[in-house]
Parts: sequence; C-alpha cells; structure tokens
Amino acid sequence: MEFFGLGILTWITFLPIVGMVIVLLLPKENKDAIRWTSAIFTGLQVVLAIIIYMNFNRGMAGINTQEGFQFIEKATWIDIKSVAWFGRVQIEYFMGIDGLSVLMVILTALISFIAVFASWEIDKAVKGYFALLLLLDTGMMGVFVALDFFLFYVFWEVMLLPMYFLIGIWGGPRREYAAIKFFLYTLLGSVLILLAILALYFSVSVNDPVTGEKIHTFNMLAMMNPANFEPGSILAGMNTSWRYIAFIALFIGFAIKVPIFPFHTWLPDAHVEAPTAISVILAGILLKMGTYGLLRISYPMFPDATVFYQIPMAILGFINIVYGALVAMAQEDFKKLIAYSSISHMGIVVLGMAAFNTQGMTGAILQMFNHGTITAMLFLIVGVIYDRAHTRGLSEFGGLMNQMPKYAAVMSIAFFAALGLPGLSGFISEAFAFLGAFQSFRWITIASTVGIVLTAGYMLWTLQRVFLGTLPERWKTLPDINGRELFTLVPLAVIVIVLGIYPSPAIDLLTSAVNTLVDVVGQSGGMAMGGQ
Repeated sequence: MEFFGLGILTWITFLPIVGMVIVLLLPKENKDAIRWTSAIFTGLQVVLAIIIYMNFNRGMAGINTQEGFQFIEKATWIDIKSVAWFGRVQIEYFMGIDGLSVLMVILTALISFIAVFASWEIDKAVKGYFALLLLLDTGMMGVFVALDFFLFYVFWEVMLLPMYFLIGIWGGPRREYAAIKFFLYTLLGSVLILLAILALYFSVSVNDPVTGEKIHTFNMLAMMNPANFEPGSILAGMNTSWRYIAFIALFIGFAIKVPIFPFHTWLPDAHVEAPTAISVILAGILLKMGTYGLLRISYPMFPDATVFYQIPMAILGFINIVYGALVAMAQEDFKKLIAYSSISHMGIVVLGMAAFNTQGMTGAILQMFNHGTITAMLFLIVGVIYDRAHTRGLSEFGGLMNQMPKYAAVMSIAFFAALGLPGLSGFISEAFAFLGAFQSFRWITIASTVGIVLTAGYMLWTLQRVFLGTLPERWKTLPDINGRELFTLVPLAVIVIVLGIYPSPAIDLLTSAVNTLVDVVGQSGGMAMGGQ
C-alpha cells in the first residue's frame, strides 16, 4: 500500500519528522500554530494506523518468514563493497508488520496523538518541546516496524535523546537527576544489544540475490533461520554457551526498558519528574519496546536459550508483580504509585511470555496494549489533579467525588480496569496471561496471583483517599475536568470498555503470529509446548 510512491509504513514512521521540520520553521512566538501542527501530523498518523488496521490480513503469520509480513518495504540502504577484513557491508531499509507489531503501531499512533493534547499547557520553550516530541514519536514507531537489525537499533537510539531532554528540561525539581539516570540505564542496555547485534552479524550469512556471493546481513528474518548460521561461527549450533550469553545480553538490554527487577529503579524517578504527557508516553509505549524486543528478536533468534531460561523469566515476572504492587501500596505520591503499578503490571506480561503457549503469549501481548491504554489514562488523571492542586500527596485530598464528578467517573474506570475488573480490558489480558502461565509453572503462577489482591488493595485505598470522606476547605473551588482533558481520556476509556466486553478485534490480530512463535520456540527448543 503506497501513497505518492512511498509505503504506508514509511509514511506512518516519518510523518512526525515532517511535522518536526515545519514546527522548527515556525516562529517561536506562534505557540498555537506549533501545537496545532503537531496535532495535525500525529492525527494523520492515527488515520494511517486505522487504514493499517482495516487492511491487515489476520491469517498471515509473520514471525520468521518474509511471506508472513505485511506492508513490506525493502530497499538497499547502505552497500559498501569492500572494507578490508570486514567484508562487504549491506544494510537494508526493511520494514514490515505482523501480529506482534500491529497493535503496537496502533498504540504508538494513538498515545502520541493524545500526548500532544496533554502537552497543550506547556508554555516553556514550546517549539523545542513539540519538535522533540515528534522526533520521539518517529523513534518509537520505527522500532515496531523495522525488520533490519541495524535499522531497528537506529530507531532504538533515536528515541533516547529526545526523551532525555524532555525529562531534563521540562520535568520537575529533580529533572536532571532523573534524566541522567534514565539515559545511563538505557545506554547500558543499548551497548549490550549492540554487542549481540555484532555477534549475530558475523555469525549469519546469506547469498546475495544479485551476485550470489555470501554476505553477512542485519536482516532479522535471516538471523532467525538456523541454516544461515556459518559453521564454526560464534553463535552457530544450538545450546552453546555463547548463544546463552548473547541471549542474556539482549535480555538485559530489553529488561531495562520493561523494566524488569532489578533494572527498574530508573522508572519511578523518570515518571515522577517527567511532564504528564511524557509520563504517558513512557508508560504507554516505551515500556512495551522492551517486551516487544524480547518477542520479536530474542525468542525466534535464540529459541534454545529462551527455553533454557524459562523458569528464571517466570520468577522475574513473579517478582515484578508482587514487588511492584507492594511498593505501590506504600506510596504517598500519586504519580509514584502509578509508576510502581506499571512495574507490577508489566510483570504479568513477562509471566505470560514465559509460558510459551498460545494463551499465555496472547495474554502478554494483549496486556502490552491494554496496559498502554490504562496506564495512559492513569497518568493523565494524575496530571489533571496536579494542574489544579499543585500537589500529588494522596493524604492531602478527600471528598472530591462531589466536587469533581466527571473526573471521579473517568478515574474510576481507569482504576477498576487497572485492578482487573471483569468487563474492562485489563481483566481479559490478565486472565489469559495467568491461564497460560498456570499450564507451564503452577506454583509460580499461584504465588503471582497475590499481586491481584495487592493491586485491588492499593487502587481501592487510593480511590477512597481521593474521593471519599470530607472535602478539605482549600479544595472547595477546584474546577472539574475540562473539555480538552476529556478529549484525551474519553477515547482511551472507550477502548478499555469495548475491549473488556468484546476483545476479539485485538485478539484476532495476534493469533496467527502467536501460534507461529509458539511453534518456533517449541520446535527449536526441543520442548512439547502446552496449550498450542
């Protein structure tokens, strides 16, 4: 599918860059034009995401064969014929999506669009803020559509710089500390991913379609085929120690982004100091890049190591769930509570991924999308009350239900979705993740369900402290939620309710790809997978 000679994935990825250039050309005094330009280009992204959704073939599998991917765009990007001992270097501009990535593409477009309107009140260096926001949008979208590992890594790194400045310049009192901590953690993960990319590059070779000569490649799909590993290369052969080490390097790189315990400590600081819209993007999209990287890259490229580390991954998922919930329960800062709840809910994704069966992985990917919409609502809700009261201390509120009834209604939907109430989207994805995990590791799953009780505890306690009881005198003039804020929250609430009642539109996108991934891990890992 092309528009003006360019594929739809190119358009949806680089439209924000076009918007960024226009924003940079606008006078800095014309703040409304800057805001509306950003809104228009992210809105066009949403339109393209809807077109992709409507034209997506649910029956195509993807994962490890080019024939299973859709909207493919492929061209030679860099081709250096000879570089001494390094040999020929060929890097492709290779894009495509399958069932693993289509929901993430839709989520990225939606959250980026909402983030622009959540940033409407930003008044400091408006041009720089929206230019960086649009650059961040391109980096995130590119990660989910790239099928060349070098291209993937470029997008992965492009995302790092704007996020650093968006937190470091427009954040709270401790913004520099939070930004540097985020940068250093993510950079460490990037270095480990780069080392794994180089090891894979020098271990895999394919025949050049034109000359027929053997060349090394960054093509992700070629790296997923064991036949393409050169005999004697560092990563050739199943169940070798170097493959296990490469898997660990990738795992840590992606785990930092999730974040998985014990690589999680950057997240609460980043969330607390970041502006509301950046917290929404951070929790709604960036955390999913880590779990997406594991599913897209680590699982099909190292299925043997994936199976070997199944139980440790499940244990880490359990720790995330329970530890995140316990720490969230102890928080007095509204935003920090939501940040730790994200760590807990991403643990459910890790647990479902570790199940290696269709139910668990379906629940994990669905939870990635559902958590993105629910947690975006939660951070937007925190932003609404902070803009009015200029405090996030939970003990300072009370009795707001009569004062802000519309706000209370929206917040209740988000909180009940986060605690997994049946009829809302969080329940469906959590149920599938636990269902799949129970088949693979019963006792770890049983222990992990403690997190459900803890989540209900701190969510209901927070609702009670904010909305029930006596309204303090100083909050008796607080205005209710306004139209712009409702515009950012209502679409997310509709998605949460619709997918809670009828999740098939999302699940149908995943099924073929998930079944294929389960087969790849099961066959190559030498295990009989349950629930296929």
